[in-house]
Amino acid sequence: MRIIADLHLHSRYSRATSQQMSIEEIARFAKIKGLNLVGTGDFTHPKWLKEIQETLVSEPEKHLYRVGGQHDSPVRFMLTTEVCTIFNYENECKKVHHVILTPTLEIAAQINEALQNHGDLSADGRPILNMTAAQLVEMVMETSTENMIFPAHAWTPWFSIFGAFSGFDSIEECYQDTTRHIHALETGLSSDPPMNWRLSKLDTIALVSNSDCHSFWPWRIGREANVFELEKFSYDEVVDAIQTNDPKRFKFTIETDPAYGKYHWTGHRACNVSLSPREAQKFGNICPVCRRKLTKGVEQRVEELSDRPIDFKRNNVQGFKHLLPLSEIIATVLGTDSPSTQAVWKIYNRLIEKFGDEYSVIIDASEAALTEAAEASIANAIIRVREGSVNVIPGYDGVYGRLVLDQKPDNSTKQHRPQRVQQSNLSDFWK
Repeated sequence: MRIIADLHLHSRYSRATSQQMSIEEIARFAKIKGLNLVGTGDFTHPKWLKEIQETLVSEPEKHLYRVGGQHDSPVRFMLTTEVCTIFNYENECKKVHHVILTPTLEIAAQINEALQNHGDLSADGRPILNMTAAQLVEMVMETSTENMIFPAHAWTPWFSIFGAFSGFDSIEECYQDTTRHIHALETGLSSDPPMNWRLSKLDTIALVSNSDCHSFWPWRIGREANVFELEKFSYDEVVDAIQTNDPKRFKFTIETDPAYGKYHWTGHRACNVSLSPREAQKFGNICPVCRRKLTKGVEQRVEELSDRPIDFKRNNVQGFKHLLPLSEIIATVLGTDSPSTQAVWKIYNRLIEKFGDEYSVIIDASEAALTEAAEASIANAIIRVREGSVNVIPGYDGVYGRLVLDQKPDNSTKQHRPQRVQQSNLSDFWK
């Protein structure tokens, strides 16, 4: 069975998140996107956990959940949350985010009970915990060996395991003697598998991709996702496919082009300065305008830690495919800065009505069929994004990258571009 899963998102109890992010709305947008498995997010928040308990119905044999009364819905939920640990290591303050997966509400409640003495779980959907990363892993795994934990958005400069400002240089440094429990790493929007392949020390780690959706726009669910082919649709099967890093079951990840991420390049937002790793190094990582320290981008941080060349390609690993959200492709064609306009959604809804869900539109639909449902310019843009024949001006210092359709691709802005996987549609991954 094919499973398309986004296992890291947030509820309306996380700051800067849409109030529409209720269980029912998450299920609705997941179906529109083409997901059939989503994380609940935020089960550590007491009010959200109560809503989960009241809204979702357990499927005990699967350790998954569905919305009560929606027997025909294809969408299932997995209990997930993200937490932030802040602690001192060798006289430096470290700030690392982690994703936790758990099979049952009973175990989720036990995790919350164990964590409540380390931070205020009701303060935010993504709570801050005063404990080390190793202590967190030990506590989570002692609660149940069925739990899974892995570093979130591993390269984000400010709050991640490899973050330039408060992270580590290796998984072992971060998790110490609990490293044996770390089987996966979330690449985040600003990096993709080829960038992570450059670190040989990550060869045994599964690379997962999730939306980390905590936006005012709930349709950003599924902008990154994981695709599995499993005999049984269950928590245990999904977790085992990730832990064993089995490319026969964990087939591929759906990735935004990493240049689209908010921290891909080094820069300084206040001065509109955006620099490639090489350019940033020439300036000594100091803003050439105001002379303050630049926010080091993910591409530069990968360059610092890598022990392999840019064009290194791993064999016998799951594939990946670069995409961008359909609403943002349409907005670019229409020349609007916001994908939330009525003009964008009129075209979006027309395409969803014809093809069933967003993944079918942006991955599978032919250009001829797309042109019948929308303008030729929209169809052409979707095909170009699918094939990688577009430019993305890299994001930096909290500013998203920008899709550019009126220029030919400039490979110099994306050093990992030659490693792009060339599958044309989903069916290619099942051959």
